[in-house]
Amino acid sequence: MSQQQTPHAGADHAPDADVVSLLMRQHGDIRNLFDEVERGEGEERREAFHRLVRLLAVHETAEEEVVHPYVRRKVAGGEQVVAERLEEEKQAKETLAALDDMDTDDPKFLPRLLDLRQDVQSHARAEERYEFIHLRRTADAGTLAAMAMGVKAAEAMAPTRPHPGVESAAENVALGPVAALMDRTKDAVRKAMNSDG
Repeated sequence: MSQQQTPHAGADHAPDADVVSLLMRQHGDIRNLFDEVERGEGEERREAFHRLVRLLAVHETAEEEVVHPYVRRKVAGGEQVVAERLEEEKQAKETLAALDDMDTDDPKFLPRLLDLRQDVQSHARAEERYEFIHLRRTADAGTLAAMAMGVKAAEAMAPTRPHPGVESAAENVALGPVAALMDRTKDAVRKAMNSDG
């Protein structure tokens, strides 16, 4: 093990301080969790699946609260780009919710998980191609850092289970176990996003 980590090219700050780097890392974490669920058995699979469900739920909620509004405002054709991502998210949430109701040892679980994985990976590639590239092109370093703080704030307050048919962070949180989370999430995101002025 090397004592000195080699930073990514052009990176002069922690990777999670930039919203695109943060979300790309999460995409990698999601891929790794799918691997864990597929390889695991019994309790190990159940535990990995619950971590996957939570990460997917909070990741999408954070994007809905922070990334999508920016893309709508700042990217040409942003409304359509976001509408397409929300439709993908809705389909994935429906599959995820159905999986969440299944026993991870059910013979139908793994084939359905593989379908979900394909949908999630396709969605992640579309985000990277149609949203993240535009974030890099249109947002300065301060905005990218503020958005990363907003994503982290949204994640801290986000629901831990998917709510199909609810593709806005406010509604997602309202359907969670504590409705007051909605206001706290919005407040936390606003505060994080405005901390730079």
